[in-house]
Amino acid sequence: MAMASRLRARVVLSRCEWSNLRSLLRPSLNRGFSSSSIPSHLERVGFIGLGNMGFHMASNLITAGYKITVHDINYNALKKFSEKGIPAKETPCEVAESSDVIITMLPSSSNVLDVYTGRNGLLHCRSHLSPWLFIDSSTIDPQTSRMLSTNISKCLLKEKKGFANNPLMLDAPVSGGVPAAQAGTLTFMVGGLEEAYLAAKPLFLSMGKQTIYCGSSGNGAAAKICNNLAMAVSMLGVSEAFVLGQHLGITASTLTKIFNSSSARCWSSDSYNPVPGIMEGVPSSRNYDGGFTSKLMAKDLTLAVSSAAEIGLKCPLTSEARDIYMELCEKGYDSKDFSCVFRHYYSGLAFILPWSSCCVRFGSFCTKISHLICSASKIFKTTMLSDYNAGLVFNLL
Repeated sequence: MAMASRLRARVVLSRCEWSNLRSLLRPSLNRGFSSSSIPSHLERVGFIGLGNMGFHMASNLITAGYKITVHDINYNALKKFSEKGIPAKETPCEVAESSDVIITMLPSSSNVLDVYTGRNGLLHCRSHLSPWLFIDSSTIDPQTSRMLSTNISKCLLKEKKGFANNPLMLDAPVSGGVPAAQAGTLTFMVGGLEEAYLAAKPLFLSMGKQTIYCGSSGNGAAAKICNNLAMAVSMLGVSEAFVLGQHLGITASTLTKIFNSSSARCWSSDSYNPVPGIMEGVPSSRNYDGGFTSKLMAKDLTLAVSSAAEIGLKCPLTSEARDIYMELCEKGYDSKDFSCVFRHYYSGLAFILPWSSCCVRFGSFCTKISHLICSASKIFKTTMLSDYNAGLVFNLL
């Protein structure tokens, strides 16, 4: 009996231990976090760069319960947050003074350097920094990321937080675009100290669905450049194949079916088709508006070309892709989605429904008009409208 009681007590204790363990693990398993479950060293977040991506990323952090302070050179972007009671600062330095963690989401390497090292920048008070962690989600060259990481590690902390004796930096560019930023389903490619990556994971999972640790400082930036290079070359190859097929008498619809059920299948054919009329909800269906602009693709390909040149690697497809997107920008298509290369570089044609399908749709349209006229006729008879008024309405129809 005594042994049985001890066993029961041990089972109860094990259940309690498991319950406590689950409660400790839960924040890292769920995307949403209540303010009470946010670690104290991550609670105050400064967010700089409130453009198409940054606006949604910062908003998701607010929803998750973080205490956010924001900055942007665009007054209208700041106003969207200040009107909701979110603290907005005039300079990056002011943001740093009230933050444990800084996240930057900026257009280019020069913007990043200005925010970090410029006048009233984040490192203005480099001898006594409040943030223990700096996360840059901009798409910039790996060399700039590594240089900034080295400079930040030489600074001193105003107060030790967690395991960090000195401030640290993670380069954490994202994939998924504006829709994923809005939905909170971004993928983060992270470079830097692994301990810092693990400590910051709750932040990433408040803005995205997946994080991938890429290794040492600058590797996240390198991964993003390689990803966008592959995406650009893929889009060019698919677009070129579609145009060649059109000139050889094969419709884009037929080729899409072939691509997506064979070895040519890729994201550019099955999820982001560049031919107008093939897919709904993608930039090609709305005159290439929205999405990832040709200007940004040209910028990322330029980063790839420069990185390859620095290590003496020949990348002919990278150079050719960069030249094509630079040409698109020069022609005035810089703000169009990068899939516009199908239309505006290769002069590809929109997909037009076959005549038989058009006839079916026209027949359906005529049937609907016929029903409408019959319904209107009944209304005229019921309400005893004059022949003149009835004829006027039929003329309008």
